[in-house]
Amino acid sequence: MYHLLKGFREYMTRKEEFSIVIIGMDGAGKTTLLENIKTTYNPVPGLPPNKITPTVGQNTGRITLPSTILQFIDLGGQSGIRTIWDRYYDGADALAYVVDASDIDRLNECWEVFDNVLASPKILGIPLLLLANKQDDPTSLSVEQIRSSYEEWWQNRLNTLQRSSGSSDQSSRSASLDVMGISALHGNGVRDAVNWLFLRVQNSRARYVIDFAHFLSVSRNI
Repeated sequence: MYHLLKGFREYMTRKEEFSIVIIGMDGAGKTTLLENIKTTYNPVPGLPPNKITPTVGQNTGRITLPSTILQFIDLGGQSGIRTIWDRYYDGADALAYVVDASDIDRLNECWEVFDNVLASPKILGIPLLLLANKQDDPTSLSVEQIRSSYEEWWQNRLNTLQRSSGSSDQSSRSASLDVMGISALHGNGVRDAVNWLFLRVQNSRARYVIDFAHFLSVSRNI
């Protein structure tokens, strides 16, 4: 029991590290977001926007908060790279799906890709944040418009499936989505997004602590 309690104390006092996977289509601004996060939270700034190139594979970055280390993994969004995204879900504590809110012509493709993410059983129970990027662009859709766009796409897909299957489910999918607006280029909303992710992964840690405390109380009574 001593070693068990000692291990628990060490766990509680060390900085916990969590992995956050950033995904989205090519050109959505994922790497710009990652570099802005690094600039905002780290002594050494990330790359300036004019030095950022399309991601082939992955980029990584980490920030240290008072009680937590957040490790960010930015995955390339080209169609050939999307096939490996799910390999990273197993080790993810949270997901951030970045949408180019200014690229209206590609939104349908964006929602198809997003729907494939939601369909993966590996993300069950993992916090997922939808980020409507490029809010600095006056032509970009707002957060509510992005939410409505996905809901419209989902209902159209649902109607198509119902016509082929004869079912009549009219459930809303966007109601449960957490959507935030950001400008990865200028940093607007980035701290709010990181705070959201930080709180969600901390909540998962708190659930673990409660479960472990319950285990200890049971162990003492055995």
